[in-house]
Amino acid sequence: MSAPARPASGGWHYKEPPLADVDAGAETWIARGANFVTVVSRVAAGAVLARQDNPDEYMLLNDQVGVTVTAGDETIEVPPDSLTIVPPGASRVVAARDGQIVRVFSSRAQDLAARASNAAAYAAPPGDVAPLQPWPEPVGGYRLRTYALADHVRPDTNMRIFRSTNLMLNVMTARNVPRDTSRLTPHSHADFEQGSLAIGGVYIHHLRYPWTPDMATWRDDEHVEMESPSVLVIPPTVIHTSRNIGDQPGRLIDVFAPPRVDFSLREGLVANADEYPMPEGASK
Repeated sequence: MSAPARPASGGWHYKEPPLADVDAGAETWIARGANFVTVVSRVAAGAVLARQDNPDEYMLLNDQVGVTVTAGDETIEVPPDSLTIVPPGASRVVAARDGQIVRVFSSRAQDLAARASNAAAYAAPPGDVAPLQPWPEPVGGYRLRTYALADHVRPDTNMRIFRSTNLMLNVMTARNVPRDTSRLTPHSHADFEQGSLAIGGVYIHHLRYPWTPDMATWRDDEHVEMESPSVLVIPPTVIHTSRNIGDQPGRLIDVFAPPRVDFSLREGLVANADEYPMPEGASK
């Protein structure tokens, strides 16, 4: 590697002032990566989170808040603790009561990307991230698809992975005790970013930047402590692992765009793989 890795960026939403003009009845925080945008909203009952003409699918996570979602001619009632994939075009999400709602968009939602608290980090498109290439359309075409997260808990893993044509989310089950520091999983990614979106607890994200031939570009290891809600966007090649600390359950969502081929090739790992085909030749 001749060029140094970019520094991580993100949104410290718990200590940032919210945006009050994104959606009626909501206070909102936005952060972005090269290919994705995370939107965390603190909503009042009856709040309407609306998109007039969204260019592609987005994912909705309503943790403790039941919602009514409308897209096109469809309207569905979605109970708490669900993930919903919303089709392109106009949509409305109406909150049944006060609480927190998370939406994840691709960077094609340019109006939202421009409002991100870390937008300056992407003033110039980074050259280390593979482009956002949409995967094939879902089986049966675009429509509202919702999943009860409790139905996808597995005894052998804390991972719950869902993909769409443009995004992949790993909505991990809660860590109710601090993570065992003898069983961390440091790793890196060659050409895509990872968004680590904390919606509960306190996390320390450990980062190690690879060395280049030029010692002047070397960076010290980082140990970034972040409360919730927050998101850290980890650039390609940066070795990373995260652990929750403290007495509050740690709840983390990993965000990728486009979907990861390596996860998709693992039999049974992606919960909705039968609805979202892989690109032709992706397994080769």
